[in-house]
Amino acid sequence: MTLRELRYLVAIAEHRHFGRAAEACNVTQPTLSAQVRKLEAYLGMTLIDRSGKQPVPTPLGEQIVERASRLLAEADDILRLTRLRRGPLQGALNIGVIPTLAPYFLPWLLPELRSRYPRLHLVIHEDTTRRLEEKLDDHLIDAAFVALPASNPGKLVEQPLFDEPFFVACPPDHPIAPASVVGTDVLSGLRLMLLTDVHCLRGQALAACGQLESAQDDSADCRATSLETLRHLVAAGLGCTLLPALAVGYLGGAGLVIRPLASGECRRIGMVWPTGHAMTDELRQLCASLREAPPQGVRLAA
Repeated sequence: MTLRELRYLVAIAEHRHFGRAAEACNVTQPTLSAQVRKLEAYLGMTLIDRSGKQPVPTPLGEQIVERASRLLAEADDILRLTRLRRGPLQGALNIGVIPTLAPYFLPWLLPELRSRYPRLHLVIHEDTTRRLEEKLDDHLIDAAFVALPASNPGKLVEQPLFDEPFFVACPPDHPIAPASVVGTDVLSGLRLMLLTDVHCLRGQALAACGQLESAQDDSADCRATSLETLRHLVAAGLGCTLLPALAVGYLGGAGLVIRPLASGECRRIGMVWPTGHAMTDELRQLCASLREAPPQGVRLAA
């Protein structure tokens, strides 16, 4: 039984898909499957139920995955301690990023870190805030870029980075299009197209325009799973939406009018990591570096 086999088992339990698990582990699917079967043969037990539409751990497999996650976290901590002896911010760092931030923040972040820390290798995990917090709790990732505050601040260190203003996106012929800025009173009367409620941006957008979840009429509400989808729906004349500042540069263009909010409402982006993490000092150093020159269009968080 090896750490590699346990890592493959945990990946299958996490992704519920052999292909995605193999991709996350940077191996081919046949290699991953063969190694997990080898582990099952060694233990003499079936750990993955392959009979359904997606592979899931058996009851015994769930118990082993739980213990394997802790074991792998301890092994990773050993590697981090040895890496600290070589120098700060070197080697692999597993970082989570929420989907409403990743496509617009990573193109700025990766070159920035590559120039500052050439020996640092980021392993990116894109997922919702809830799932990223679960991965942090299970020690599957080291830290995550999320919208603050986190839902479990007692278990996580929060380091604010920048405030990202919201902008209104509407079709060119919409009544609010001629305005230079959009007031909260106007915005609160709009029926917005928003992301599904698994995305924290939905609640932030409603708060920014002074609406409650209950105020949204589900029969007329179009809930998308990406900002890219919302952008095309708005361009097609189906309604309005709110976009965070970093997304505007990528999603703005023909068929869309972008206007700032008069109130300057924004969401706060920061990095979170588990309290007591072995790399706490390094992660604070990383955050300090990012605060020196934040991306264009955002404001440094106080």
